[in-house]
Amino acid sequence: MAKQLWAPWRLEYIQQADELEGCVFCLAAAGDEEHGLVVRRGTHGFALLNKFPYASGHLMVAPYRHLGEFGALSDEEALELHRLAESGMAALAETFGPQGYNVGWNLGRIAGAGIVDHVHVHVVPRWAGDTNFMPVLADVKVLPEHLSETRAKLAAAWPR
Repeated sequence: MAKQLWAPWRLEYIQQADELEGCVFCLAAAGDEEHGLVVRRGTHGFALLNKFPYASGHLMVAPYRHLGEFGALSDEEALELHRLAESGMAALAETFGPQGYNVGWNLGRIAGAGIVDHVHVHVVPRWAGDTNFMPVLADVKVLPEHLSETRAKLAAAWPR
């Protein structure tokens, strides 16, 4: 008998994805924290959870300005994005205790960017053995917690 994997939170996103007009980062920046999964706001940028995470707690940090070019970031934006990523790692450490992180920019579609018109940096917490059979065999990620619960935990743990 085949076993089923339930991920009801994905249905809501899949259904809205085709209807979504505009940039997901600009929409998240302009919306409320809960719906946009925004964890922390700064003056020039903000941190939010990835709706298609590689791991629990996968954050993205983006400028408020809609920029498609990495070099177009002002010094103030670049510094604040760095600081938000850094404090995001502190919140992840307190909340989930990862053993390491992947932090990086995917610039251009060929480099893996799913959204090429609004630069953003990924902060992915990692643990020993965190790659399991699900992504390899079924192109599925298994997350133990709903994204809204993860958002609330990280927002509470974020350094002031």
